[in-house]
Amino acid sequence: MKDKNSEDPERSTISRRRLVKYAGVGATLAAASPLAGGATAWARDEGDQKQGKPGDSRGRVWRAGDHHVHSEYSGEFDTKTNPPTFHKGADAVYPIVTNAIMAKNFGLTWVMCTDHGGPTHSKVNLEQAYPDLLRSRVLVPEVLQFWGMEFDAPALDHHTLMIPHHSDEAQQLFELESRFAKNDAFPADRGRDTEAKMIEFLKAAKDMRRKPLVIAHHASRSATGLGVYGQDTPREFRNGNNAAPEIYVGFEGAPGHQAGPLNGGARGGYGSYPTHGGFDQMTARVGGLWDSLLGEGRRWWITATSDSHVHWTRGGSDFWPGEYSKTHVLARQDYADIMDGLRNGRVWVGTGDLVTSLDLTASNSGSEAAMGETLTVSRRSRKDVEIEIRFRPLEGKNGNGDRPEVQRVDLIVGQVTGPSASLDTDTNPTTKVVGRFGPSDWRRQGKEYVIKHTLRDVESDLYARVRGTSTDEAEPLADGLESPWGDLWFYSNPVFVEVR
Repeated sequence: MKDKNSEDPERSTISRRRLVKYAGVGATLAAASPLAGGATAWARDEGDQKQGKPGDSRGRVWRAGDHHVHSEYSGEFDTKTNPPTFHKGADAVYPIVTNAIMAKNFGLTWVMCTDHGGPTHSKVNLEQAYPDLLRSRVLVPEVLQFWGMEFDAPALDHHTLMIPHHSDEAQQLFELESRFAKNDAFPADRGRDTEAKMIEFLKAAKDMRRKPLVIAHHASRSATGLGVYGQDTPREFRNGNNAAPEIYVGFEGAPGHQAGPLNGGARGGYGSYPTHGGFDQMTARVGGLWDSLLGEGRRWWITATSDSHVHWTRGGSDFWPGEYSKTHVLARQDYADIMDGLRNGRVWVGTGDLVTSLDLTASNSGSEAAMGETLTVSRRSRKDVEIEIRFRPLEGKNGNGDRPEVQRVDLIVGQVTGPSASLDTDTNPTTKVVGRFGPSDWRRQGKEYVIKHTLRDVESDLYARVRGTSTDEAEPLADGLESPWGDLWFYSNPVFVEVR
């Protein structure tokens, strides 16, 4: 029997009339025109993209996407009525299909609709938003469009709740949102806003046959200082990851709302303590919380999103999906494989299209591992680990009409020492920048640049990760009102090395 949510190719041709009806004239013209900002130079054909491991025939390539995008279904509720009356467009303003069109326009091949919850929002999602998502999938078939929401996580800030693509995806989200989203109950139920409820939610998700993904949003937006956290804390991340390690897999390294300074606001909306180079302090600080989690051996990944609500040219603080931030996943153009890549760390992130591909591998004695993978090194053999970094710079212009250049690439290494003595630990003192590489340190191979570095006499478990920048900052500085287009960074997820 055919999946009722599968799109028939004969129905997938976009008609201008239908796009005007559902997305508006501006988005329709964008979909019908060449990619904006000269982006065709970096939106390469699959055959020209970096493939997976040698001999891999599964068709995995780097596919850019965004798992945090809002539509007009991020609205408001009139709670004077029973049930509450929902009004579209109060918080975010664009139809679902408009976001998909603009994602396509800026080179994304997958996106996710993540609207805010609220009292009885689970029913709004099921009865109003989901039919629009199905329509958008037909109108813009080139972009995989995941179903889910910006989950009102109990006791925490918002999170992505990504639902696997299947015939009952709408019902699966309805079940989780109606049972566990802290704001869905009407009248309000304070008992939903506890860490115990969050753990109950994660365990319920873990027990589902089709397992969703949960990723924390703007994790330090409520922090009041460096290491002075707000709604999201190291303890809560550890407890959640312990409860469901294949479900609760990471946080946004680079939050959305990056266009804030273009309208006089803070990058990311981080009004109390700023981002650093557009990245959350939990990610940007070498030896900070992310490194602390990795140092325990946790497979905890970072992403980058737009959190698009209203474009900055209309007075908002946002870029379109893919216009500035991208999450690149090594996967086939397939819903399940995109989720598998996110779940297993085959991910790197970047802003401003500073680079269009990034590969990090560790090798020893003929064995090799890449991002998200683990290289095993024998204690009895040669224990040097060869690190190779490959990146491909933007050949055309980015969304701002710029041709950004990589000024430096850093190799960061930390020890994996096992669980911390305290759930509140947010540092890893073993993590260091072991190599800083400039243009004279890399060599060109075709359209890529290659950096090689040897980790000598590796005696204990470790991880390696990479970041790069268009700036001359040794460490990403706290952000002010400078244009985000002049402060570009990319980060890999780690490769692990185990000594056995």
